[in-house]
Amino acid sequence: MAKYTKLAADIVKNVGGKENVISLAHCITRLRFKLKDEGKANTDVLKKMDGVVTVVQSGGQYQVVIGNQVGEVFDEILASQGIQGAGGDSAAEDDAPKKPLDMFIDTVSGIFTPVLGVLAASGMVKGLTALLAAFNILDTNGGTYKIMSVIGDAFFYFLPVFLGYTASKKFKMSEFAAMAIGASLVYPSLGQMMAGETLYDVLTGTIFESQIHVEFLGIPVILMNYTSSVIPIILAVWVGSKVEKFYTSVIPALLKGFGVPFCTLLTMIPLTLLAVGPAATWAGQAVGAAATGIFNISPILAGIFIGGFWQIFVMFGLHWGLIPIMIQNIVTFGADPVIITMFGTTFAQIGVVLAIILKTKDQKLKGIAIPAFLSGIFGVTEPAIYGVTLPRKKFFIMSCIGGAIGGALVALLGVKLFIFGGLGVFQYPCFIDPATNDVSGMYNGMIVSAVAFAAGFAMAFPTYKDDVPTVEAVETAETTTANDVSVAQNESQGVEREILKSPLTGGLVALPDVPDEVFASGLLGKGIAVNPTVGQVVAPADGEVTTLFPTGHAIGIKTSKGAEILIHIGMDTVKMNGDGFKTHVQQGDKIKQGQLLIEFDIDKIKKAGYPVITPVLVTNHGEYKDIVTADGANISQGDNLITAAL
Repeated sequence: MAKYTKLAADIVKNVGGKENVISLAHCITRLRFKLKDEGKANTDVLKKMDGVVTVVQSGGQYQVVIGNQVGEVFDEILASQGIQGAGGDSAAEDDAPKKPLDMFIDTVSGIFTPVLGVLAASGMVKGLTALLAAFNILDTNGGTYKIMSVIGDAFFYFLPVFLGYTASKKFKMSEFAAMAIGASLVYPSLGQMMAGETLYDVLTGTIFESQIHVEFLGIPVILMNYTSSVIPIILAVWVGSKVEKFYTSVIPALLKGFGVPFCTLLTMIPLTLLAVGPAATWAGQAVGAAATGIFNISPILAGIFIGGFWQIFVMFGLHWGLIPIMIQNIVTFGADPVIITMFGTTFAQIGVVLAIILKTKDQKLKGIAIPAFLSGIFGVTEPAIYGVTLPRKKFFIMSCIGGAIGGALVALLGVKLFIFGGLGVFQYPCFIDPATNDVSGMYNGMIVSAVAFAAGFAMAFPTYKDDVPTVEAVETAETTTANDVSVAQNESQGVEREILKSPLTGGLVALPDVPDEVFASGLLGKGIAVNPTVGQVVAPADGEVTTLFPTGHAIGIKTSKGAEILIHIGMDTVKMNGDGFKTHVQQGDKIKQGQLLIEFDIDKIKKAGYPVITPVLVTNHGEYKDIVTADGANISQGDNLITAAL
């Protein structure tokens, strides 16, 4: 983890420091901070950090998107920065005002995030077991099948116990008391009671009509199957946290150690079995039935909506409001046909990304897109979203359209999710009906993924072109982040070789030595810099002024042979607001090589505290095989500076 020590320190520093952090959790790709004051976080700085994909503020959380290394970065923050993990206890959290939707999303995500990895892994084991059984590789009566079933089922069977623990962190209740409530819901004797003699019926004539098999202090207990359930334990722990807090306030300190848990359990377990459990179960069944009912009215339209907007839900954390419905549908009805309509979005996204990989000549973009594509195959699409498609908005929209097509197809083919677990290609076995070993759902899922992938690829491949930064993009890069660079489409005509003359007189400076990481990295283009001794910029070739910044400190030129040139006088000189700069041309003017374009006052720039080093960049360098720059220590206006070779 040592390699992430600096990144961890920088992240904590720029979220406002340790004292601004209430708690920290993480999911598959994101660090999820709860901050006392998000206004203290340096969002722009974080977005520019190496190792950080982007920052998302949603659902009451400050989310720093890391990618596949998030677990290691999270561990390093806990180890080296003294930050408390998920469920941090702080009065500031209670005092911070939150919107109801933010509170709901924050609560659900906080409860599910810690168990998400094991939840998915267990589902993958269940899916693999079903797949092996469906193809008669495993005998369903054999020991191997039974042990595999134990591995896959154990977590789901005791899910109320695990959620009891994570919910206790969220609601600030004793972890072991909450787990004891969860354990009571899956206690084997409850199942035996349900199979026993029926004493009488209650709520007859209503949708809540139930058989009573046992009473507690003369009160009828409505027994239900709580294995794999979600809502009852969450509601029970919430109520339990209030009950525990009450007993803590009234029981003497001498007796608190055993008195509080004794009274809490003696109150909460009967209350859960008598009221909280049945009410929560009925509520969950109602929500699931409502969602399924809407789906049944128009499955295809529901699929288009969920599939098309799923990635947007994920970006804002809103999908956490839908995941419990998916799980509840599986528990209640044996399968979920509704929320699973989002399945195709993953493949639509990576279809777009693959098209970009094949078309782009930008090696930096390839370096981001290739690992993002590989992650996407296995269902982790956030690196693809934030690193590749979202910055190129129309390609993100294409992936959403592909997701909508996939959603409609899921509904049309009647694909259902029988097992919660696995992402991307690992989700295929989750479409096998474990009751009948029917594999048709898996094949239909493969069809959906292929169609969604093809749709994304087909939209992106013929339309993608590498972008070229404009001068305005340089200012954005200087003040915010290089990922927000505004671009102009490259229309280079292409020539075998073009020689660009030096627009300046002065000392040569290699691009990596430029005192600005955006220019030095080559992100905005390839070329060289000049430390000028004469305050003049002349045209490096015949062409046209395509961009002229109002302050006069930067100019963009397209030569008559197709090279696109950016000349940026000094570093951060935009802050001088044009003082010390005089332009002799206007945007759109035709120019001749050697023509005076801009005059600038070198001394005034230096006195203002800004470096005068001036990069001269070929921004459409991707159209050329090689960009060769002049050698030597000094250069004069009109000397050969850059050779662009096709």
